[in-house]
Amino acid sequence: MIERLNIIEDRYHELEKELVNPDVLNDYNKMKSLSKEKSSLEETVNKYHEYKHVMENIEGLKELTHDPEMGEMAQLELDEENQKLENLTKELEILLIPKDENDGKDIIMEIRGAAGGDEANIFAGDLYRMYTHYAEKQGWKTEIINALEGTAGGFSQIEFYIKGDNVYSKLKFESGAHRVQRVPETESQGRIQTSTATVAVMPEAEDLDFELDMNDIRIDITRSSGCGGQGVNTTDSAVRITHIPTGIIVYSQTERSQIKNKEKGLNIMKTRLYDLKLREKEEAEGADRRNKIGTGDRSEKIRTYNYPQNRVTDHRIGFSVMNLDRVMDGDLDPIIEALITEDQRRKLENE
Repeated sequence: MIERLNIIEDRYHELEKELVNPDVLNDYNKMKSLSKEKSSLEETVNKYHEYKHVMENIEGLKELTHDPEMGEMAQLELDEENQKLENLTKELEILLIPKDENDGKDIIMEIRGAAGGDEANIFAGDLYRMYTHYAEKQGWKTEIINALEGTAGGFSQIEFYIKGDNVYSKLKFESGAHRVQRVPETESQGRIQTSTATVAVMPEAEDLDFELDMNDIRIDITRSSGCGGQGVNTTDSAVRITHIPTGIIVYSQTERSQIKNKEKGLNIMKTRLYDLKLREKEEAEGADRRNKIGTGDRSEKIRTYNYPQNRVTDHRIGFSVMNLDRVMDGDLDPIIEALITEDQRRKLENE
């Protein structure tokens, strides 16, 4: 562990020097890349400095324990420092787990009503509100990209940005099929119905991640349908972008300006293609996927929201909470923290 920490510390100091190099300062992309790398190492380096400081204290206190007058007091302090060292060692072990390069990114989340007709769309709307409430609690911002409302409420499909600090790191395990068990408002006999909605979480692609070949792109201009109630359906400002090799289609119509819709649509397309590239990479890695919490595929049932029992269960880690009402109001922290802890445990075992 110490050898790896020394390498990280050396690299951190190299980056400090590079970031004041005039050549780097004049190269925006290089500057951005190196700053991002330095930022990713900072917590580990600071924690390692703390670790070394505690080690020095322990060495000094060990000598003092033999002193007739100071020995007893030194032993008490030594016990405290040893406990600190144990805690720091555990924290450093977690920090040394290989990081997901996308953890610090914003995301595009897509929610679709699946099995269950109108009730599935209503549930998709409930999930959208749950995630927006959670985002508010985290100090993040949300922005609807595209939405198709269900005939009885909710959404048959909704796509939206979530922007803030380390969004992907907390929401990356949300991809998959979410199942609800409850009595629909339209059910006169009081029977419990099971419906599903799918969630896809995609890290927003940056220029350094993915370069879009415009020769593969077809752009069509259409009349906006007034998505999000912004009253934008008076001009031909909506943009439909098609990626010809994959057949992926993106609609962008939330802006009044055709240029802004085009810019936003291309960014969404880059994110979708980057997400496709990531999933293909994971498929190629094969065995590594067995150590992950879920596959991230929409078809995989990951969680059940049981209204009669006020229970939410995440099937991937066998974790349940008995406060569904609070979860639907955005209190997702216990579930998300349990998923992150289990992911760290599996990675430590794999290490």
